[in-house]
Amino acid sequence: MLRKLFFSLVLLQFLVQQAFSQVSVKDSSIVVPMFYATYSYQMPQGGLAKRFGGNSTIGGGFMIKTRSNWLFAAEGNYIFGNNVKNSDSLLKNIATPDGYVIDANGLYSDIGFGESGFNIIGKFGKLFPVLSPNPNSGPVIMAGVGFMQDKIRVHDGSGDTPQIDGDYNKGYDRLNNGWVASWTLGYLFLSDSRLINFFVGFEFIQAWTKYRRALNFDTGQQDKSSLSTQFYGIKVKWMIPLYKRKPKDFYLY
Repeated sequence: MLRKLFFSLVLLQFLVQQAFSQVSVKDSSIVVPMFYATYSYQMPQGGLAKRFGGNSTIGGGFMIKTRSNWLFAAEGNYIFGNNVKNSDSLLKNIATPDGYVIDANGLYSDIGFGESGFNIIGKFGKLFPVLSPNPNSGPVIMAGVGFMQDKIRVHDGSGDTPQIDGDYNKGYDRLNNGWVASWTLGYLFLSDSRLINFFVGFEFIQAWTKYRRALNFDTGQQDKSSLSTQFYGIKVKWMIPLYKRKPKDFYLY
């Protein structure tokens, strides 16, 4: 294991050193390590669509493009949204007949609901330098596998509602996690000026998750059911390449 890790680090260092040499994106295909920030908007189908509407993700990652235009990447994303379906029924056992929860001061609590989670995905793919201004840009196909966790965020705006604070909050959040697979189709553009570098495309994620809490307080039962959920979304990335741009030649006569 240590030997494999050592050789992996050596290979990564070699690729980065090669990329930091002075190169020109427009002349030939080159090795390009790059960090990136990413945003996507997703619509769920299947298991979690019964609980959530559309959500957003924001995150970042690191990608290496080889000279032969293979792509290897790892990224992490924070999942968030405000569209929680049937949220009123979650607190029915601790609410008044009118649907209000009373806080410790005898006042109506200001309780909000949202979606919160994350995913971590390793990806690989291929860039095809067609319909592009240079050999390092073009249509991209990528696939990946990773881990995802998702839950209902029950927020106590008043900050003084012990019925949903601390460990009690876990009885309502429907925490679930499990494996994901992703497929991405899009377009990667790397400019020779290094000022404009981006990716835009369509992303499909298949998630297989299970509920993990010991007890749901609203039903008084444990739920260990499995969920199969599909997410369809538009994904954009702002790329930060690490290579040095080759200077222009100047001649004096």
